[in-house]
Amino acid sequence: QVQLVESGGGLVQPGGSLRLSCAASGRIFRIYAVAWYRRAPGKQRELVATITSGGTTNYSDSVKGRFTISRDNAKNTMYLQMNSLKPEDTAVYYCNAEVASSAYDQRRYWGQGTQVTVSS
Repeated sequence: QVQLVESGGGLVQPGGSLRLSCAASGRIFRIYAVAWYRRAPGKQRELVATITSGGTTNYSDSVKGRFTISRDNAKNTMYLQMNSLKPEDTAVYYCNAEVASSAYDQRRYWGQGTQVTVSS
C-alpha cells in the first residue's frame, strides 16, 4: 500500500504565497506522473498542475505563471509552490500520483487534501 500525505495549507492574504507538499510512503517502486487537483466549495474538482517522471510540467490557465509544480524523487515528495494567491484559489488541494509498488502493480493514489484559504 501507498499513502500520500499533503501538508502546507492554511490561511493566507491575497497576493501571498504557500508551498504545498505531498509525501509518498509505503511500498514504492517508482512514482510516475503526479498531479495537483483542487475542489472549491460548490464547484467541480479542477486539475491544477501535472508533472511527469521526466519533469515535464503542465498547468491550468487559471494558475499558469503563478504556481509551480515540482518533485524530489529521492524523497518521494512532490510540491506545489503557489504565488500571487487570489481569493478564487481557495479550495481543498489534493495530490494524485501514479505509483508502482512493483514492476507489475501500478495504481493511482490520492492524498487526503489540505485546505487553502485566501482571504484578507
